[in-house]
Amino acid sequence: MAGTSPRGRAERRNAGELESEVLATLWAADQALTPSDIQTELGGDLAYNTVHTILKRLCDKGLVLRDADGRRGAYRPAKGAAELTAQAMHEALDRGPDPVAALQQFVTGLSPEEERVLRDLLGGGER
Repeated sequence: MAGTSPRGRAERRNAGELESEVLATLWAADQALTPSDIQTELGGDLAYNTVHTILKRLCDKGLVLRDADGRRGAYRPAKGAAELTAQAMHEALDRGPDPVAALQQFVTGLSPEEERVLRDLLGGGER
């Protein structure tokens, strides 16, 4: 949520942060949500038009889908959080000049539990 600046004014969140908050709200819901629903879930400090704009941007990026709900639109995520994260990881590897070096750096930063899970997923876990 937005805080306040030293002068007492509300600090503005950037669009990326707002998009992340809206996506997190949609992922946590068990049904499609309207902009009003999302506005309420985010605490109501955002204008309806801001929420609607963020949803339109997410729709344009293919991250959310709009379901017709009478005159109102309800939105749901196009992909789950894990699927979207995996896609971003693949895209980052594709952009880099040396994907193997990037993977090596990534793996060295894993926690012991994450490393164990990765080994299990790759079929090399201890049984």
